[in-house]
Amino acid sequence: MAENWKAEKWAQAEDFWYSGKTTRRRFLGFGAAAAGALGATVAVPAWWRDAFGQAKAFKVGTLQPLSGTAAAGGKTALVGVQMAVDNINKSGGLNGRPVELLIGDYESKPDVGRRRAEKLVIDDKIDAHVGGYLSNVCLACMPVYEEHKVINMVSVCLDTTITTSKCSRYTFRPFDYAPAQAVAFAPHMVGKMGKKWHIAYLDYAWGQSTRDAFIEEIKKNGGETVGTTGIPLGTADMTAFLSKIQGNFDGIYGILFGGPAVTFITQAYDLGLTKKYKLAGDGAMAESVHLVALGQKVEGFVGVNRYVPVLDPPLNTTYHKKFYDDAAARLKAIDPSGPKADRYVQSNFEATNFLKLGIQKSGFRGREDTMKLIESLEGMEVKESDDFPQGDKTLRKEDHQAFLREFIFDIKDNKHRILATIPKEKTIVPPACKFA
Repeated sequence: MAENWKAEKWAQAEDFWYSGKTTRRRFLGFGAAAAGALGATVAVPAWWRDAFGQAKAFKVGTLQPLSGTAAAGGKTALVGVQMAVDNINKSGGLNGRPVELLIGDYESKPDVGRRRAEKLVIDDKIDAHVGGYLSNVCLACMPVYEEHKVINMVSVCLDTTITTSKCSRYTFRPFDYAPAQAVAFAPHMVGKMGKKWHIAYLDYAWGQSTRDAFIEEIKKNGGETVGTTGIPLGTADMTAFLSKIQGNFDGIYGILFGGPAVTFITQAYDLGLTKKYKLAGDGAMAESVHLVALGQKVEGFVGVNRYVPVLDPPLNTTYHKKFYDDAAARLKAIDPSGPKADRYVQSNFEATNFLKLGIQKSGFRGREDTMKLIESLEGMEVKESDDFPQGDKTLRKEDHQAFLREFIFDIKDNKHRILATIPKEKTIVPPACKFA
């Protein structure tokens, strides 16, 4: 099992924690080194023993892309899970038991992801999983969790089919998805930016399903999609694809993330496309970590996102500031330039907290109580709080899809600026799932 990410500087920080059968153990956030070899008694601080005694830990697995194409986002996603688990353990654990986090790097590859999922559920015997990021990996891993009856809280993966045609009773998505984003954003695109759009997208599960959702909603709002351009995942130079984007239309809608998003915006600017057409897209294209690299080239970008790293209304709450500040400190340890929290931190943090509430509500003891945990999560409604700084949410019973408010924003002077807030009630689309 290749885990080269453990050698990176950010993973060597004293407050970084990981666990697994082939590694030494650390308790999250407290910097307490544990015993070495497998089977040895875990050495923990006295206060930990006082708090939990010999209580058996809940084992929570998290699969993230800590290397490969999506590594930058995977590292920030991991921060969100760690933040939540840290808070849980500091507050006395779950039903008197600590939470042990087991981390796996799937290297941004679906086949590796499935193998890592199998290791977590079979060898490490996790009680539940929180994680995801790349939709093709999420889809590859879902059958593993279903086969072994393990709850899977998807914390990032936007492919529509996860909670529609390929839905699973064991998988929950406690954040938004493409149809909800399209319903929230298309009226703004067509009504305030232009009628005719060209869609450019990463040509894999997430990009394809998001493309389809926006084509439908643009049409419903009186607009038109005049063309689409699929860009293979892993394309280093997009010039050949961008050069073909021509014609009489108003704007380009981009569906990209991470390094590919930076490349797309940079090259679109250099080719003059952003002067000729308005540029809009998924909020992942303009996460805070990208802004330094993009500079003026991202100026005027308009996007939709479930989370925007600002302390402006309606995100000027004590709940959000607490999350914002904690995330900032942890992210600076990974990246000295100090990027602000992004949606990957936020959704992983909140997904873990959904799991926490489900365990508390159901009295979950382990896999023998999986159905009790499922029933406690179905239909769960949460209010804006320390655990859910993004805002109120509903986790729908029929398809395990969450609905929440969306933010329409632009980039002004290399900073995020909220233009509109779309209430969660206006993002709801009908369920399209039948559990096997």
